[in-house]
Amino acid sequence: QVQLVESGGGLVQAGGSLRLSCAASGRTFSRYAKGWFRQAPGKEREFVAAISWSGGSTNYADSVKGRFTISRDNAKNTVYLQMNSLKPEDTAVYYCAQDRAWMSRPHSDYVQYDYWGQGTQVTVSS
Repeated sequence: QVQLVESGGGLVQAGGSLRLSCAASGRTFSRYAKGWFRQAPGKEREFVAAISWSGGSTNYADSVKGRFTISRDNAKNTVYLQMNSLKPEDTAVYYCAQDRAWMSRPHSDYVQYDYWGQGTQVTVSS
């Protein structure tokens, strides 16, 4: 099985930065794409960013392009989400997920992901 554990969430003022981490164990980490999704209260889960298994390809939601950066360190079995210029509308629980397909591209559709972390809260105050 696969275990994904997010960390790095917290409370930050608008314009500030946070870096989320997702530590993975289990099924071969380096051969699967990873994604970050978020869910705000009363809203559906939405795609934030994804990275291919090699790290050579990334995909971002329009709402975070130019502000967020996804990266991975396969030697550490960890994927990161650097969030800059945070806005109150970024407030949500952020989830890390692993793609169900071997050596996949960075999908934006959550149905492509079969393992999920427990989430970490990010709150941006105005």
